[in-house]
This record gives sequence, C-alpha cells and structure tokens, in this order.
Amino acid sequence: MTQGDLEDGLVEAIRMAVTRVTPETEGTLRCSVDEEEEEGPKVQLNAILENIKVGKDGSVPICQDTGTITFFVEVGSDHPGLGDIRENILNAVRRASEEVPLRPNAVHPIDHSNSGDNTGRFVPPIHWEIVDGNGLKITVMPKGGGSENMSKLVMMTPGKGLKGVKEIVIDQVAKMEGKPCPPTVVGVGIGGGADVAMELAKKALMRPVGTRHPEKEIAEMEEELLEKVNRLGIGPMGVGGKTTVMDVKIEYAHRHPASFPVAVIPQCWANRQATLELVDGKLEVKG
Repeated sequence: MTQGDLEDGLVEAIRMAVTRVTPETEGTLRCSVDEEEEEGPKVQLNAILENIKVGKDGSVPICQDTGTITFFVEVGSDHPGLGDIRENILNAVRRASEEVPLRPNAVHPIDHSNSGDNTGRFVPPIHWEIVDGNGLKITVMPKGGGSENMSKLVMMTPGKGLKGVKEIVIDQVAKMEGKPCPPTVVGVGIGGGADVAMELAKKALMRPVGTRHPEKEIAEMEEELLEKVNRLGIGPMGVGGKTTVMDVKIEYAHRHPASFPVAVIPQCWANRQATLELVDGKLEVKG
C-alpha cells in the first residue's frame, strides 16, 4: 500500500459516506414507513427514501449539507505510514471537495472567510486511537450542521444518577423537535470530563443502528430511552408520528466523584458513514 493508494481510498470512502446511508439505517427507515399510521410521516419517510435512492443510483450527495467530514482513526503503533495519515486525510478532503463534490463548510469563526475545500484550523476533525500492531481502520462520518447544532452538554449533579441522565436525554430530544431532521440517531456520552463525554457521544454514533451496547445495563437503558423518546410523537421531520429516533447509543467513561458530565449529540436521518480498512495488505472501503 502506497500513500497514493491511501489517499485514493480515502477519497472513495468520503464519496461513499456522503452519497448513501448505512444499510442498517435504510432498513430501519423502510420498516418505519409501515409502522406509521398517518399520511404526513409516511410522506416524509418516503421522500427520505427517495433521496437515498437518488444518491445511491447517481453517486451524488443525499443531502445538500455534506457536513463536516469527521474521521475516526484506529491505527497500529507499528503502522509504517503513521506519520503521514493526517496529511493523507487533508489531501483527500481537498480532492473530495472538488471531485464528489462537497459543499464548502469550513468557515473561519473570526473573519467568516470560507476555505473553500473543507479544511482549516483543526478541520477536518480527526479522532485518534492508537492500538497494538500495524493495522489501519479509518471511519468517515459526515456531520451536518443542523444536527450538530442540537448537541448538548450538561454537568449534572452526581446525586441525580441514571434517572437524571435519562431526563436530560428525553428533555433534549423534546426540545430539538424537527430541527435536526428526524428521525435521528442519538449518541449519549456519560462520564469522563466535559470533552470526553462529548467525544463519547459522537463515537457512539458509529455503532450500527439496531445494535446494543455489550453491557446489559447500558443496553437496557438504550432500549428504554428509544421507546420513551419515540413516545414524544415528534415524528419524521417534526410533522408528528411514531418515528422520532431510529436508535439511541450510549458510551461511558469513569468520572470524578464530583462531576457527572452527560453529552447528547444527534445525527440526522442522513446517518452517513464509510470505513476504509487495511485487510491483508489491501485497502477495502465499506459503506
């Protein structure tokens, strides 16, 4: 594998990520059409599914907001190209911005200038995890502005416990209404520090829709929250209905006794991801 191969693979992963949703997401959306009883939510879900079909058939972005292209990198400490990965990612984002194309979404917060190629100071965001060995796995997650705007961090009083965590999640979904383009996937980060909880909430979104946390207590809380937030009746795109959230994903970290951070980060219906992985010396892109 050459550095050129990695860059080409990343461009293809970005293309795949912005032009389709995950298979689990599409399957859940199709099932949701049958579960809805009113015409309004059915119309919205069918429009979403049509968007997905057009994107897949034409290899074009399924949403005009191609998001902030966010990367989760799992790389072995012995990987020979470890020092070059960041530059490969930046080059791939610049190329994809022109070739896919991507909407330019990197704006300077002071002078409001747009870089034009989705790169800039600390952008694209790259979350690193160094593991043993020489492997490489890069997940691309486009994160739209509408759903990102609905993110929330609460430094909860520890004495409120898990009941308080559940109240925060349900309250935030209720306040979001149709703004994050539901049906959403809701990532929840519990514990750690403020920054850790937010990263955990976003990382939780990487788990496939319909899968549960491996720990029984957390899995049960995911199921409970999924049921309760869907009872809110916000529905697809906020028009009402049974499908407000496709799934709730929770990740946690140990915390300081005096602190109990709770982070909530939704992903819109366009739950877009693709993974580039080094398998037997060859790069494979999976969507």
